[in-house]
Amino acid sequence: MPTVHPVLRDLPDYPIVRVARAREALEAQGVRVFDFSTGDPLEPTPEFVRAAVQVDPVCRYPSPAGLPALRAAASGYLQRRFGVELPPAQILATRGSKEAVFHLPFAFIDPAGPKDTVVYPTPGYTVYESGARFAGGVAHGVALRAENGFLLEPWSLPAEVQDRLAVLWINYPHNPSGAEAPAAYLERLAAYAVERDVVLCSDECYVDVSFGAQAPRSLLEFGTKNVLALFSCSKRSGMTGYRTGFVAGDPELIHHFGRLRPNLGVAGPDFVERAAVAAWSDDAHVAERCATFAAKREVMVALLQELGAPHLGGESTFFLWFAAPGGDDEAYAKALLELGIVVIPGSYFGAGGEGYCRIALVPSLADCQAAAQRWRTLV
Repeated sequence: MPTVHPVLRDLPDYPIVRVARAREALEAQGVRVFDFSTGDPLEPTPEFVRAAVQVDPVCRYPSPAGLPALRAAASGYLQRRFGVELPPAQILATRGSKEAVFHLPFAFIDPAGPKDTVVYPTPGYTVYESGARFAGGVAHGVALRAENGFLLEPWSLPAEVQDRLAVLWINYPHNPSGAEAPAAYLERLAAYAVERDVVLCSDECYVDVSFGAQAPRSLLEFGTKNVLALFSCSKRSGMTGYRTGFVAGDPELIHHFGRLRPNLGVAGPDFVERAAVAAWSDDAHVAERCATFAAKREVMVALLQELGAPHLGGESTFFLWFAAPGGDDEAYAKALLELGIVVIPGSYFGAGGEGYCRIALVPSLADCQAAAQRWRTLV
């Protein structure tokens, strides 16, 4: 038997992989499946973005930092959307946000030193934990609670955890709950990062998918010292398969992360980044996408209310988070699966997710309506 990295050996199957197996088994039986599991919307990528994909006759190695035009477009987006003035030198292109989430701990923890701990929210994106563990760090998940708005409060952690804290992850709007972060909380977090000298990483890939009167804020609005914020075209522009995004913030942190990236071979192809330039330079298509999600959201929110299991999070992301009737999230998800409706049990997202389920507003509006009708038969 070959030697296997101990983290990989002990790692459970990725949640989406587990759900995909169940979906494929249903489809093989000829069942019409309504898949609300993976956050991979079916709405087409805008035509003007697709038209911007142009492959050069000679396609050379891309820059790990990203095309200058892409970093300039990202800078323009930050100024328009948040009023944050950041020069392109404080921005790095990434292959979506997932690879950056995974790789950041490799740059900013010392597994053999006093700063070896990565703190992250649960339930949440499982890559926060796996990136920390593969980098040799101590992964410390913090279970979020509905009672305090699903806010991760590092100042409430045990002193020994805070003393060893190297990287702190937050994710607002939050996956899976959709919760948003109040301005006062973000302001306190920015001050905490400076005071405790920790790298504060804000995963903001859902910041433009919102349905409330007030658009979600960026942590960058409250300071850039010790702060990195991650953005992605995946959700904002329907470009999940393009794998393009960027990280922005503290110039020293950007410098160190930029030194790491040539060693990873993750530079995005120029032809993809040209499409990203178009996407970051336009805001109208984002509003159109949000209107589509809002119509689907209205159908499913009404269904959950009718079932006595209302959405518990905020008014952002294309996810809905609800308490599973009966209290057993896996049993409830399994019962829905037997009807051909696929949702993700909350426990798949880590501690604190037990007893909840997540809906991703991926099916079309007509399919959401049909799924709601079928869902009611479970009651």
